[in-house]
Amino acid sequence: MTAAAAVGVPVAVYTDASPEEDLGPGVDLLCAAGVEVRPPRSEAGWSAGSHADADYLLVGYQRIGEPELERLPRLRGIVTRSVGTDGIDLAAAAARGVRVANLPAVATEEVATHTLALALAALRGVVVFDRAVRAGAWDPTAQVLRRPSELTWGIVGMGRIGRAVARRAQVLVGEVVGHDPATTTPDWPSGVARADTLDELLVRADVLSLHVPLVAATRGLIGARELALLPADAVVVNVARGAVLDETALLDALDECHLAGAALDVLAEEPPVAPHPLVDHPRCVVTPHVAYLSAESAGQAVLDQARQVVAWAQRDATLGSMSPAARRPAPNRGTS
Repeated sequence: MTAAAAVGVPVAVYTDASPEEDLGPGVDLLCAAGVEVRPPRSEAGWSAGSHADADYLLVGYQRIGEPELERLPRLRGIVTRSVGTDGIDLAAAAARGVRVANLPAVATEEVATHTLALALAALRGVVVFDRAVRAGAWDPTAQVLRRPSELTWGIVGMGRIGRAVARRAQVLVGEVVGHDPATTTPDWPSGVARADTLDELLVRADVLSLHVPLVAATRGLIGARELALLPADAVVVNVARGAVLDETALLDALDECHLAGAALDVLAEEPPVAPHPLVDHPRCVVTPHVAYLSAESAGQAVLDQARQVVAWAQRDATLGSMSPAARRPAPNRGTS
């Protein structure tokens, strides 16, 4: 046990950081609150055994499971630097009395705007035509183009991000329809039609965008059966988690020309191992899990994550969500 832990000073450990992240403001905030801070050691990697006296973990992409938790007997809380908590074994943490919090509102604007950009790129063939021109072709028939105002946009998951997408989509398409068993009728956003079942949404969605957390109920949520229910020439956008969408089924639907295109910010395996059939597919747009990212959201995430640790240490208070995805109900798929 360190001297700090021995005298009751809380110890907070950053497990990891990506190159674009500046943890400095978060470290300063924690230190000013009397918390001992240990920054990530990128050269050696993170090891739970080296921080057995940690009270709090500030997590980026590091996965925390039962083996790590066993080596952290003092741990009281984990806060992610993102909306998602799928990298944390929530059941194992709960069994040990370790709280897990996320940052539910840190990048709502960024993800919603990126969703719109991906959908429009797919609908208007931006990437398809760009690739063709760079290859020496000048062919306006390379993709069938659609008029957005005559299309229906289907949103699976009507939380903060889904609602922000709906507001943006309403000015572009003829109808927006959503499905989310976790959202009650009084909370349903104005102007958005409600599909009581997933199937009901799918048969109407010329654009399908996914905004659900990755939990047992949503893993493989959209597979071959679901893609077949979409209208011909639909576009699928995934900014949630890669495993929500069956990538093999998506590839088949693209190859069979049932779908006009797909746009993905997430993949089941990141980074993908080349060659990857979806990355290489001419009608699939792929971005490297950046929907959440901006200079502003990155800075806010660092500060909000540190604020959560300070709130726990000083007031035992939770500022954001406490492992919300673990309690999410399964989507109602319908009876067909």
